[in-house]
Amino acid sequence: MGGAGERHKELILIVEDEAEQADNLAYLLDLEGYQTKVALDGKSGLEMTMQDPIPALVVLDIMLPDMMGIEVCREIRKRATTRAMLVLMLTARSGEMDRVRGFEIGCDDYVTKPYGSRELVFRIKALLRRAGASKTNSEIVFGSLRMDTSEFRVWVAEKPIVLTAIEFRLLQTLMERCGRVQSREILLSDVWGLEAQVSSRTIDTHMRRLREKLGVAGVYIETLRGVGYRFRATPNGE
Repeated sequence: MGGAGERHKELILIVEDEAEQADNLAYLLDLEGYQTKVALDGKSGLEMTMQDPIPALVVLDIMLPDMMGIEVCREIRKRATTRAMLVLMLTARSGEMDRVRGFEIGCDDYVTKPYGSRELVFRIKALLRRAGASKTNSEIVFGSLRMDTSEFRVWVAEKPIVLTAIEFRLLQTLMERCGRVQSREILLSDVWGLEAQVSSRTIDTHMRRLREKLGVAGVYIETLRGVGYRFRATPNGE
């Protein structure tokens, strides 16, 4: 963990109905120099995501007393002001389908309970670091496809396309590595995060949906059977 007294600009919102766990996590993050807020239910947590200052990241428990964390995450992704907000989900459910569902509705990482405090803080710092790096060069243009990584927006032929957080990060990863083959294992590690426990079939499902949403720009993503995927080196495929 980082040294005490080193302050960060990022505000982290913890939405967790178990007050002791929430306070413990807030204490650990405070030691790391982050600002923190705590909400003990989904509705108040959702309200806090829209209050200034806007949180950079939400640690979101799935099992909440008033509304499921899944619904909170879905609402976060619906609103333009919170769409790009990082969401890390906490849950006692460890089944693959539970993790896949969380990623599908837009969470950026998924940690099962009981969790190690050091690992959780590491994942939070990794998410924030990755998001900060993406803002240094916020716009990527490739043929009819345009992406603004800082605003979490994508256009095809200047028509806005709505993507989930995972779809957005998957597309960004491919575009930033255009012309280079990416195996399913690499994509699972780099897009889903540290030791994501989801099967490689998840990649194929998300890739199919991503291509469908991109429409005419979907042809930029090439499948190499038995190897992985590649974003074209040039828009015309030459």
